[in-house]
Amino acid sequence: MRVKKIYILVLKSYIGPLLLTFFISLFVLLMQFLWKYIDDLVGKGLEWHVVLKLLMYASSTFVPLALPLAILLSSLMTFGNLGEYYELVAMKAAGISLRKIMKPLIVLSILISLFAFYFSNSVLPIANLKFKSLLYDVREQKLALDIPEGVFYNNLDGFVIRIGKKEEDGKRVKNIMIYDHRDKKGNIKLTIADSGRMEMTPDKLNLLFTLYQGHNYIEKTDQRNYKVTRPFQRSSFRKEIIKFSLMDFKMSRTNEDLFKNNYSMLNLKQLRSAEDSLVRKYKNERERIPKSLINNFYFYNKIDSAQQEQYKLDTITSYDMLAGYEPFKKDEIIERALGKCRNQKNNIYYYKQNLENKSKLIYKHQAEWHRKFTLSVACFVLFFIGAPLGAIIRKGGLGLPVVISILFFVLFHIISITGEKSVKSGVIDANIGMWVAPVVLLPLGIFLTYKATTDSPLLDSESWIKFVHKIFKKRVK
Repeated sequence: MRVKKIYILVLKSYIGPLLLTFFISLFVLLMQFLWKYIDDLVGKGLEWHVVLKLLMYASSTFVPLALPLAILLSSLMTFGNLGEYYELVAMKAAGISLRKIMKPLIVLSILISLFAFYFSNSVLPIANLKFKSLLYDVREQKLALDIPEGVFYNNLDGFVIRIGKKEEDGKRVKNIMIYDHRDKKGNIKLTIADSGRMEMTPDKLNLLFTLYQGHNYIEKTDQRNYKVTRPFQRSSFRKEIIKFSLMDFKMSRTNEDLFKNNYSMLNLKQLRSAEDSLVRKYKNERERIPKSLINNFYFYNKIDSAQQEQYKLDTITSYDMLAGYEPFKKDEIIERALGKCRNQKNNIYYYKQNLENKSKLIYKHQAEWHRKFTLSVACFVLFFIGAPLGAIIRKGGLGLPVVISILFFVLFHIISITGEKSVKSGVIDANIGMWVAPVVLLPLGIFLTYKATTDSPLLDSESWIKFVHKIFKKRVK
């Protein structure tokens, strides 16, 4: 009964910091995303629900980074707080070992790791698909309609507009020039007005320009010899209304099926199937290349059988293939051969690049397949670094634990990224490169857990000072 209460106490102490650090990490990563893509979002008149969807999908894709960091930081904070307020000492004095204290959190970490695997395999591919397709549409979206003063504005399809001055209400305008380029024949249609009014239709799909006191100028290009005679038509008006369609400014969604075959949007089964298909294509391409090169590189030697018998020598270097031809014909054959060699060189370079691209795509699928598992393992390994480290340093809060957590997480992230890039470039096999970070940090977690369970003064400043003093005393003697 006493142990169960301690389990509940430890779980309550852990879950709060876990949720707090997870959402803080997610928020920081989301701010980084906004900072990176701020130029693609501002000034496009995006509706609030579009921005909200984009942020929600982006947040989902940041979970593989935020979750391991949250586990590392929260476990370090939890055991740091328990050690700082001597709760760990009290539990050990009551005969409860550190392993028993960590037991409920180990079970919780296993459950979190299983959830992380499910998330990576089932949720993350869908989140990547939604996020990247929506981000693509947002980046392709035109800037919102905003016609500045004194500038030739050409974002309206088929028209160029220049406004001399805007009134304070933003609707009344003066000195308007409108070039009509819908015929794609240049500046042959021009409308000029002294004043006007521009306003949206209620459905926001059209822009209405009501012009006053103006002229229309049209160069007639449908008459004979118009380039010589330059026929010209001018008409005046007191009031004229021109309607501009704003459909190009309305955000349109791209079909998500165009993105779904990307390796980051597939689950384990789909990745394996896609990889097998790519490997087959790669092998077929490699088998086809030699035949293609041989078929495209041939040479006809038109000499009689007597000459062939004469030049049957042991070494090919002493065989003159062009002995039966006239000098001018030899030059022609040599020139053709050089041309074929150049073409074959280009073909070989193309085939090489094509094979490299196919192999890199296979490596990316392999890396993504292993990534589904590495997230789960990372959560588990980082818990066994944070929990014993917190019990050793005995400092809670957001001070020293944050600094230590960031250092370990940066180390883990750098090793992970280095291994992943090495895999995608074909330098290291995916079975090794994608597991470098967990394999490197797992012994560290085991070492820290051992030191914490044996109450070793690993980070005790007084112990280190005594150790340094002993070394100096030995050197002095």
